[in-house]
Amino acid sequence: MKKNCEEKILEEKIDKSGMQDSEGSEKVSDTRQFVIFLVAEEVFAVDLAPVQEIIRLPEVVRVPLAPPALNGLANLRGKVLPIISLRRMFGFEEIEHNEATRAVVIDVGQPLGFVVDRVASVMSVENSSIEGVDSISSTVDTELLSGLVKNMGDHPMVMILDFAKLIEREFSHIAQSVKTSAVGDNNGGVSLDEAMNDERQLVSFVVSEQEYAIAISDVQEIVHIPEAIVHVPHAQEHVLGIMTLRNRLLPLVNLRRMFALPEQAADEKSRIVVLSLGAASVGVVVDGVREVLRVAEADIGALPALLARTGELDDICGICRLDGGKRLVSIIAVEKLFDHSSVKEALTTVNSMNSENNLDDVQEESGLDDVEQVVVFRLDKEEFGVPIEAVQEIVRIPEELTRVPHAQLYVEGVINLRGMVLPVVDLRTRLGLERAPRSDRQRIMVFLFAGMRTGFIVDQVSEVLRIPKNVIEAAPKLSGEQGTLLSRMANLEKLKRMIQLIDPEHLLDSDTAAELHSAAKAA
Repeated sequence: MKKNCEEKILEEKIDKSGMQDSEGSEKVSDTRQFVIFLVAEEVFAVDLAPVQEIIRLPEVVRVPLAPPALNGLANLRGKVLPIISLRRMFGFEEIEHNEATRAVVIDVGQPLGFVVDRVASVMSVENSSIEGVDSISSTVDTELLSGLVKNMGDHPMVMILDFAKLIEREFSHIAQSVKTSAVGDNNGGVSLDEAMNDERQLVSFVVSEQEYAIAISDVQEIVHIPEAIVHVPHAQEHVLGIMTLRNRLLPLVNLRRMFALPEQAADEKSRIVVLSLGAASVGVVVDGVREVLRVAEADIGALPALLARTGELDDICGICRLDGGKRLVSIIAVEKLFDHSSVKEALTTVNSMNSENNLDDVQEESGLDDVEQVVVFRLDKEEFGVPIEAVQEIVRIPEELTRVPHAQLYVEGVINLRGMVLPVVDLRTRLGLERAPRSDRQRIMVFLFAGMRTGFIVDQVSEVLRIPKNVIEAAPKLSGEQGTLLSRMANLEKLKRMIQLIDPEHLLDSDTAAELHSAAKAA
């Protein structure tokens, strides 16, 4: 049976590593082994030694602020692998990938995948057959070549690429990067100024077209509804069932039923808001999560006495009056929610199941309690995350923004946020991505820079996640700005997701932020 090229390369590497004489020392050979591949009409070779493997072209996550030759980052058996286009590096015309397209994974200090049109063969070449490159004229810079071989097999000329030089010139930050611990001290938290002490930070959501909110400190995370929910026999109708969340059992309750609202099937907008009270956690199913609010205490009133006396709204501890009183948001007290008999029953059931299966011990031993809580948002098809403590609030984009004269291209304008002038930046433009038309899903995420708030427009805020630190690793440093701003990545291999983690403090430097706010006030 004819072996394919990838199998042959693997055999060649094994044979080469096993070449020893009878006394156990390696044989001295005057030949070198090369992998031969094609890019456009050119034929290249690379030493077999640094070639780790050859793979079909994987799906990639695009990285903002990276060099143009980078296709993106791929997941290769749990490791993040940069995928680089040789056509783009050499200035060749781009073509659609096909069945012959491959990524040659080469390790010259860090594994990198180089996209080639086709891998041809593995060949042994005598050292005496390798010529210098001074005498040739090629579409490829000869500084990136270490030699050439004429009349190799069916190829009149094969150019030997020096990948170490190629990486040094095109990806200098990779060449200079040092391997550091995947997770360092995270100082992403931002202290609040005194003016914020009379405000509450809330997560708002919708149930049956009514808006509710819960203190963000009580929200562990926000996740999608899973396909599999274990129903609990003889449970109260409020208890939807039990799901598994990172090896732990989480009871689910239906807020529609708890609040005696009409039934409605879950859809793509539905979410589970995971709430915590002490060591206990429960997931509440809502129709959709809206935004993170920062509400002044003066805008929060007590529940009207007439409603409070009915006893049917014990879970509501206050009412927010927003948009001049046109928007009313009911604040739910988590401690009262946990007092419901249905919630207590669900927690008791989970505790019993955990005890039977020793799941708490598994959780403790696996270290999954060591997590980072991040707000996940999208720009185009890619997912990004920021530490939840860095997010001041999340608001809708108003119909009009006031333009700031002579501002940077990424500055969309300013808005009035509760009497405060807030500069707004288009995050797509800031990261070098193509602008997108306005949509109902877009939101403004508000961060704090040196005591000054700045808003960033994102395509969609999708969820709040608790990510185990053991799946967070250092992102490949592909450029200076990218390496600073997007220095880490959460590689959720089982979920086939890679979330690029942004350090909000590096979105704007202090001087730029100060200039932006000065211009905003003058606008």
